[in-house]
Amino acid sequence: MIGSKILATGHYVPEDIVTNDDLAKVVDTSDEWIVAHTGIKSRRVSLRGENTSDLATKAAEIALERAGVAADELGFIIVTTFTPDGLAPSTAALVQRNLGAKNAWGFDLSTACAGFVFGLSTADKFIKSGAYQYGLVIAAEVNSKMMDFSDRTSTVFFGDGAGAAIIAPSEEGVIAAEEMHTVGDERVVHSGRIAPLEKLAANNYPKIDAFAQEGRAVYNEVTTKIPDHIVTFLAKEGLTVDDIDYFVLHQANLKMIEKVAETLGQPMTKFVTNVQEYGNASSAGIAMAFDQLNSQVDLTGKKVLLTGFGAGFTYGSLLLTI
Repeated sequence: MIGSKILATGHYVPEDIVTNDDLAKVVDTSDEWIVAHTGIKSRRVSLRGENTSDLATKAAEIALERAGVAADELGFIIVTTFTPDGLAPSTAALVQRNLGAKNAWGFDLSTACAGFVFGLSTADKFIKSGAYQYGLVIAAEVNSKMMDFSDRTSTVFFGDGAGAAIIAPSEEGVIAAEEMHTVGDERVVHSGRIAPLEKLAANNYPKIDAFAQEGRAVYNEVTTKIPDHIVTFLAKEGLTVDDIDYFVLHQANLKMIEKVAETLGQPMTKFVTNVQEYGNASSAGIAMAFDQLNSQVDLTGKKVLLTGFGAGFTYGSLLLTI
């Protein structure tokens, strides 16, 4: 049976670093408060005109070079984002153009911060079909353009960035198992909602809302559901948390990741984190953290668990046996 493996990864972040002190100049907050509540010290913000497709393209170029794969060898491109350049054309279509990937089709996938996990899962099925030699999965977000900078409960968390992975067929397979869930709920986290018309008028123009979240509700939801999800999922595969070498969770909040680690009884040395320097980059956080791990550690023979969770409430895990 054909499986799928990750050939190479890459990530890209905007040049501009916004520290907590920088943020305190435009929103009512402080470095002390942000670090104490989130563990975040800085974030990358797109302030030079780079949109989501631009970040995605640059991350993809790095991954393609590392994989030794030419853009015109790609069969498909999946971009996971909930901050697209626009509703149409898809961000994936713009990346396809930018890369010159003339033989690839593409589409966007939106499961908020869980996007990279769902994107890899989707790509895995296309590769296993036997119809494609190479696929590209990119998680890219420009969260800053969706922020209400008067809302300190949301603004202090988020950063911009992109991570990419080249996926290809493998006899053994690297993506060993998965489990996904969705619980429809638009109250806790929402972004970019467009209200329907109430009447015809010459001045009708689409308006979208900024990102908003109920921070405490998000924390409680994640720290209760996610540890149970991880334990249950691994048990189905005959594993326990002790069998996992590295956990790569959505980089929502360092305090949240620490709480999940504590609940699972696992040391933080097994949890890959970049939220301290990159902030919450939504779906891109896992992709960037996995690339950092993949670049720094020989993962041969290791078990890595990718777990994403985001608005929806959508969450899921992929078990990688490398």
